[in-house]
Amino acid sequence: MPPATMICIDPDTHGGPEVLHPVSRPVPQPGAGEVLIKVAAAGINRPDILQRRGMYPPPPGAPSIPGLEVAGEIVAVGAEVSSNWIGDRVCALVAGGGYAEYCVAPLGQCLPVPEGLSLAEAAAIPETLFTVWTNVFERGFAREGETILVHGGTSGIGTMAIALCKLFGLTVIVTCGSDDKCAAAKALGADHAINYATQDFVEAVKAATGGAGVDLVLDMVGGDYVPRNLACLKEDGRHVTIAVQRGMTAEINIAALMVRRLMMTGSTLRARPVSFKTQVTEELLAHVWPLVAEGKLRPVMDQSFPLAEAAAAHARMEAGAHIGKIVLTV
Repeated sequence: MPPATMICIDPDTHGGPEVLHPVSRPVPQPGAGEVLIKVAAAGINRPDILQRRGMYPPPPGAPSIPGLEVAGEIVAVGAEVSSNWIGDRVCALVAGGGYAEYCVAPLGQCLPVPEGLSLAEAAAIPETLFTVWTNVFERGFAREGETILVHGGTSGIGTMAIALCKLFGLTVIVTCGSDDKCAAAKALGADHAINYATQDFVEAVKAATGGAGVDLVLDMVGGDYVPRNLACLKEDGRHVTIAVQRGMTAEINIAALMVRRLMMTGSTLRARPVSFKTQVTEELLAHVWPLVAEGKLRPVMDQSFPLAEAAAAHARMEAGAHIGKIVLTV
C-alpha cells in the first residue's frame, strides 16, 4: 500500500527557482480510469518554468504540483481499471503533479516502458513526443520527402522533432543560438543547422533549399519570427505555432498568405481533454512506440537532478545551455 504522505515540489508562491523546495503532501488517490504511479523520474519542461513564474496556471482540476510527464511503477488503480496493471512500468503524460514521489495519471495517457529504456529516459519522452506528433504530423500534415524548419533545435522539443522527422523521412533544418549547438543538432541528425545569432535564418533557409523554401515550420518563438517564418515557406506551406516566447502578436501580410495559399495553425496540449490525449496515446502506440521498443527512438538526455534539487534543474533550463531533456529523479 502507498503511504499516506509523500515528498514533492509544490511552491506556495511564484518566483525564481528558489521557490522550489521539498514539502510533504498527501499521496493523491486515483479516480475512475486512473492509476497511481510511484514516480522514478519526472521530465522538466518550459511550461513548468512559466507556471513557477505565475504565467501558466494549471488547468481546472489539475494539481498545483508542477510536472507534465513521469515514469515509474503503477502501485494502485482507481475504479474501472484492472488490478492487473499494478506492477507495470509506464511513462505518462499528465496535466500536473509530476514533481512528486507519487503521481496520478489517466490510464489512457500511459505508455508501457519497453526493455532497454531506462525510467529516466522514459520520463523524458511523453511531453515532447505528444507535442511533436500532434503538431508536426497531425496539424502540420508532415509527409515523407518534405522539408521542415524547427526553431530551438537543441531543446527537448527540437531534439525530439529531429529524431521523429528523420525516422519518418523528412529533411530537417533547425535554428540554434550558437555554433556549438548547431554542431550538436547536426550530430543528432539535423540536415542543416542555422545559428540565428549570426545568420539571417530566412536567407539561410533559402540557401539550404536552393531557394525553394520549406514545407512546414514548427515555431515555438512567435512574435516577430512569424512573418519571417512565412517567408521561409513554399507555396501551400504550413506554419504551426506551439509557443510564443517572443510575443503573442505578429504582423503578417494577409494578401501574401492568400496568394501563396499558406496555412497557419497552432495548439496547446495541457488543457486538452483526456479523451483527446487517449486518442493520441493510441496513435503513438501504433505508429511510434514500436520504434522506441526497437531502440530506434530515444530522447536526448541532458542532465538529471534529484527531486530535492528541482531549483537547480530549473536554473539549468533557464540558463539555456542544455541540449535535450532535463529530468528529476526520485
